[in-house]
Amino acid sequence: MGNRIILVEDDIDLAQLTSDYLTGHGFDVTTVHDGESGVNAILNQSFDLVLLDIMLPKLDGMEVCRKVRDRFNGPIMMLTAREDQIDQIIGLEIGADDYVFKSSEPRLVLAKIKSLLRRSQMTANESLQTKEVGLLDFGTIKIDPGSREVIVNGKAIVISNPEYELLFLLAQNAGIVLTREQIFESLRGIQYDGQNRIIDITISQLRSKLDFTDRIKTVRNKGYQFTNQIIELTQNA
Repeated sequence: MGNRIILVEDDIDLAQLTSDYLTGHGFDVTTVHDGESGVNAILNQSFDLVLLDIMLPKLDGMEVCRKVRDRFNGPIMMLTAREDQIDQIIGLEIGADDYVFKSSEPRLVLAKIKSLLRRSQMTANESLQTKEVGLLDFGTIKIDPGSREVIVNGKAIVISNPEYELLFLLAQNAGIVLTREQIFESLRGIQYDGQNRIIDITISQLRSKLDFTDRIKTVRNKGYQFTNQIIELTQNA
C-alpha cells in the first residue's frame, strides 16, 4: 500500500466516500469518528498525513490538532464546512499545514494531499539543501536553515512549518518581488487557482508573530517582497 492517512471524520457516509476515493488512488486509509479516538490513533500509530474534520464529538478538530502537533511530524490538513476564513486562520495558527472545504472536488482534495506529502518528503530528504545555504543574517532577524530556527532580536521564535517555509522562500529571494503564483507553486507544487488565500493568511501570521510589518512588503497587484536589508549571508563550514 501507499502512504498511510488517518481520516478523522464523524460523518459516517462522508468518511466512507472519502476513504474509498483515497484508497482507490493508492492510499492506506484508517478512519476514526471522534476527536479522542483521533488523538489516540495519531499518537500511537504511524501515519504520513492527518485529514482532520473541525466539527467532531468529544474533542473538536482544533483541539485534536493542538494535542498532536508537537508529537506528530507529518502534515495535517483540516476539513472545514465553512467557507469563511475563521476556521482557516485558527487552524493554521495552531499548526495545521493546509485546509480544504468539504464542498471541494475530490480531485482537489487529492491534489492537496499529494502536494503536502511531497513537501513533507522534500523536507525529510533536505532536497532544498538548506544546510549548504548557511545562516541568513538580516541583523535583528536570523534564519538558520540547518536547524530551521528563526531568531528575532536574539530570541528563538516558534513558528509552524508552513510559516517557516514561506519565510525562508521570501528571505532567500530578499529584494525580489514574488507573485502569489510563484509562491504557491513553489511551496504547494500545484498551480495557483487565483482564489486560495492561504499565502495571504500565512503572511499575516508571520507579520503578527515576528513583528515583520516593515520587513515583508505587499506589492500591489504583484505579490510579496522580503526587503533587501541583508547584513550578511554566511556559509557553514
